[in-house]
This record gives sequence, C-alpha cells and structure tokens, in this order.
Amino acid sequence: MHEFVAGDKSHDQYKEIYEMVDEMGREIKRVVYVPTTPQVLLDIDEEDKEDALYGHSEKLAIAFALLNTPPGTSIRIVKNLHICEDCHSATKFISKVYNRGIVVRDRNRFHHFKNGLCSCRDFW
Repeated sequence: MHEFVAGDKSHDQYKEIYEMVDEMGREIKRVVYVPTTPQVLLDIDEEDKEDALYGHSEKLAIAFALLNTPPGTSIRIVKNLHICEDCHSATKFISKVYNRGIVVRDRNRFHHFKNGLCSCRDFW
C-alpha cells in the first residue's frame, strides 16, 4: 500500500512518477481528453492550471501503479475525498489508453473504470 497527496514529492520514485504523469497526459490528450481547468480556482495561466491538475493524488497513484505493475493488472485507489471532475474524466481515458481496470473508492462510492467508461455513468 502506498500513500499519495496532491503535489507529493516525498516518494522514492517521485521523478519517475511525475514523468509517467506527463506521459499519461500526452497519451490521453491524443484521444480527445481536455483538462477541466475551470476547477482550478487559483489565479494562474492555463498551462499552470493543467500542471496543478496533473499533481492530484489519484493521478500520482495511477502513474505509480502503471510503473510498478504488469500490463493488464487492475489498479485500486482509495480516497478520503470526492474525486474531482477532471480526475474522473482523465481516469476514464487512462483506463482506455492503458487497457487497465481502475477502481477508485472516493468518499461517496466505488468508481469502476474500464475501456473509457465508469460504472457511475458520470453521475457522482
């Protein structure tokens, strides 16, 4: 079990994790993902808002799992907060691009992501 918080750089593999987050961002943008930057309430430019979204804990956890588990392995994440709209959208695309089942348990429900879809049908 590994723990991640937004913007975390305390993990031994943080450089590789952030490189993977960048790769994930590039790959999912190729299949029409658009970051939900209006959710970032900071007064910064659009590129910095995207960077802030890429540092969310669930994206760090997914990147870590992609780096450290065999292809096809399911990824399980537990959050103590509600998953944000951007992470929900990005995780759908990640599940499709990387061909992984991803289960995210947030404070309200389980989200089962597979082939670009979520079990909640985008109602959360």
